[in-house]
Amino acid sequence: MELRESDLIYDWNRAGDGDLRPVRATVELDDETLRDGLQSPSVRSPEIDEKLRILHMIAALGIEGADIGLPGAGPHVVAQVTRLAREIADAGLPIVPNCAARTVIADIAPIADVSQRVGIPIEVACFIGSSPIRQYAESWDLDRMQKLTEEAVTFSVEHGLPVMFVTEDTTRAKPEDLRRLYSTAVAAGAQRVCIADTVGHATPNGAGHLVRFLRGVVGDEVKIDWHGHKDRGLSVVNALAAAAAGADRLHGTAVGIGERVGNTPIDLLLVNMQLLGWIERDLTRLTEYCQLVSETTGVPLPDNYPVVGRDAFRTATGVHAAAIIKARRKGDVWLADRVYSSVPASLLGRAQEIEVGPMSGESNVVYWLEERGMEALPELVRVIFAAAKDSDRVLSEAEILDICAAQEKATA
Repeated sequence: MELRESDLIYDWNRAGDGDLRPVRATVELDDETLRDGLQSPSVRSPEIDEKLRILHMIAALGIEGADIGLPGAGPHVVAQVTRLAREIADAGLPIVPNCAARTVIADIAPIADVSQRVGIPIEVACFIGSSPIRQYAESWDLDRMQKLTEEAVTFSVEHGLPVMFVTEDTTRAKPEDLRRLYSTAVAAGAQRVCIADTVGHATPNGAGHLVRFLRGVVGDEVKIDWHGHKDRGLSVVNALAAAAAGADRLHGTAVGIGERVGNTPIDLLLVNMQLLGWIERDLTRLTEYCQLVSETTGVPLPDNYPVVGRDAFRTATGVHAAAIIKARRKGDVWLADRVYSSVPASLLGRAQEIEVGPMSGESNVVYWLEERGMEALPELVRVIFAAAKDSDRVLSEAEILDICAAQEKATA
């Protein structure tokens, strides 16, 4: 009898009315690695050729948009933004570029200049704080904030630039203030608006409420973005909840780099969106992308990082390994890739790995040897297994091969 996936895995995620489905027909992604990601206090800013490699990888993963910088920060940023925008144009990369800007003309004018020189539209992501706590700390007046919003959006539109209007700290802002600011931006010509969970305050419930509220303010024709941070560890689920409530585009960074503890990890968004059936992408280069960003920014990629970490598909535990081995011996690669993994390693172009360590069973040793074309002689298995039990960690390949060589010499 041929078994179906549903015969082997009951998916509670799709039970009842709790199934996450996006309201909009298409949910896009915007990669903030090259701007917001580099605001992390621990990163090294990549060289321009490294940024170009990252940009090409963003395109290879099918990510639709990318924030390529904040030109208002100075001439050095203008030069890099120009080079990145020119690469998008010259290489025909399928990326919609955007640049961050405060709601002041001095920040937006350089974006207009770069756009004109390179010959492609660059979306202006103009932002202004919106929460009462931010207004109080900055001594801001809402009338003045509304005026700045109108001036910034109007200037951008007059210079032929698409606009995404962003309110910072949206998730702690008053509804009446948000209504006033967003309505002003849309009336002035903003085609897209963005909710920013600037300090990672939101829960999935809050994210959903905010998106639905904003949809009622801006209508169906204006696009809504969600930009999240992971201060409370909820960034991925918040982004998915925002899409389920009607957001059109989700923001994130590679391995979640960014301010304080970071932004929503765009790599985990890609994987979850794929597993939920929202997108269909080739994610076999996702690990390469995350490793590239890790290496060029100096941010370590932990071994236990989900999906792309070294240990994501490795096990040295006897029970886990035994189940994978039994599945493989059934001749079922699909089964082996899922029996102890909710994310199939093959999705990332990887494979389940079985190691030998103090928590292993003898089956780990047998499998390890057979995978390398070596005969699993009982005495050799016993010696390796004993060494693993005496170790405080997983044995390296070199250590096991040394044991094999010593055993062969002893029995010669």
